[in-house]
Amino acid sequence: MTDSPLLRVSNLSKYYGARLGCTDVNFELYPGEVLAVVGESGSGKTTLLNCLSTNLEPTSGRAEYRMRDDVWRNIYDLSEAERRFLMRTDWGFVHQNPADGLRMTVSAGANVGERLMAIGDRHYGNIRASAVDWLGRVEINEDRVDDQPRSFSGGMRQRLQIARNLVTSPRLVFMDEPTGGLDVSVQARLLDLLRGLVGELGLAAVIVTHDLAVARLLSHRMMVMKDGRVIESGLTDRVLDDPREPYTQLLVSSILQV
Repeated sequence: MTDSPLLRVSNLSKYYGARLGCTDVNFELYPGEVLAVVGESGSGKTTLLNCLSTNLEPTSGRAEYRMRDDVWRNIYDLSEAERRFLMRTDWGFVHQNPADGLRMTVSAGANVGERLMAIGDRHYGNIRASAVDWLGRVEINEDRVDDQPRSFSGGMRQRLQIARNLVTSPRLVFMDEPTGGLDVSVQARLLDLLRGLVGELGLAAVIVTHDLAVARLLSHRMMVMKDGRVIESGLTDRVLDDPREPYTQLLVSSILQV
């Protein structure tokens, strides 16, 4: 991790009319750092993730991102074209349901190659070679490069979605319950893969999960949300091993001791 953060979030709040989504969220995220946002359903963690990834416009607050030229930009001041370019190049988003992050009717290779074309690569041979390389890195055989994702298992689809997101060497990746809905054995394999890739590539990531075991394995720091507010934050092991807030203590005891 470097001395300068990649993302600075200040007093971020989102209301749906009178209903609170999240409020007064503050944190900094550094290159190579993984932040887990945990809490029960309705805690505000998904609202926060959607605001950070610009899928939602916040009601108030700022989220400043350090661009590759080291200029800080409030992401909500970016044009729609600038946001789309960030999402295709410097950012990634891994959805809980892989079908939300893949084009299901084109080949696996094309799913990965589209991101390369978005940054200007037009050489078919290079694009295909990169796609094959990344399929291998996420443990998908080369002979499946021309197969469509709808013929893949759930775990393979999720690994393909990861390859599609990482092929352009993004600096920041958002993950929404990346192992949700998968069998336990498939989850374990995917988590090992994710942990290796995050470490190897030095990715910064924000992971939303209700699974504290996922948070412990993947994240350096953790924020615990309840009723739209961050009620506890700190190093992941500290929060899980010595939770200070009664809600966090209840969350840890009810999930980790199942």
